[in-house]
Amino acid sequence: MTRDAFIARLRAGLRGLPAAKIADIVADYDTHFAEAAAAGRKEEDVAAALGDPDRLALELRAEAGLQRWEEQRNPSAAAQAVFAVLGLGAIDLIILLPILMWVLGVLLGWLAIAVAGTIGGAGVMVAGPFLGFPGGPAAAIFAGLGLLGGGVAAGASLTLVCIGLVNLLVWYGRLHYRLLKPAIDPQV
Repeated sequence: MTRDAFIARLRAGLRGLPAAKIADIVADYDTHFAEAAAAGRKEEDVAAALGDPDRLALELRAEAGLQRWEEQRNPSAAAQAVFAVLGLGAIDLIILLPILMWVLGVLLGWLAIAVAGTIGGAGVMVAGPFLGFPGGPAAAIFAGLGLLGGGVAAGASLTLVCIGLVNLLVWYGRLHYRLLKPAIDPQV
């Protein structure tokens, strides 16, 4: 994406903010592009490093709403801050919800496999020798142990994956904390 395209999309996303605020934000990003060009970087590389200008505009609108709330503390400023943050959250929800639902389905399937393997393995190990398991009692015990071990391994792996996913969601949430921190802790 070129500098002009990035700035145009950013400006369009900031529509509704005071003109002076938009001009300040656009000037900051223009300066960023100018400094990068002076350093020999391509416009496309700089735009890619800055991220999606639409998403950036949402974050900047939310930040502006929170700053206005800190300065004015009136119902209009409160409404602007709430709607700006909700708008940012809605985009996150629209993006994350389908992914999280798919992941939850996979995890529930994995849990079913772990439980079935554990219970089935225990059943084969205990009842197999008495029910004429093919290969004899020793084969039943070893097959049961194998299924039981597979179920426990699937459960342990599922636990590790769930811990990793929670850590990933916490990391994603912390990306937005920098936006909310000034409203939570005004001394910063």
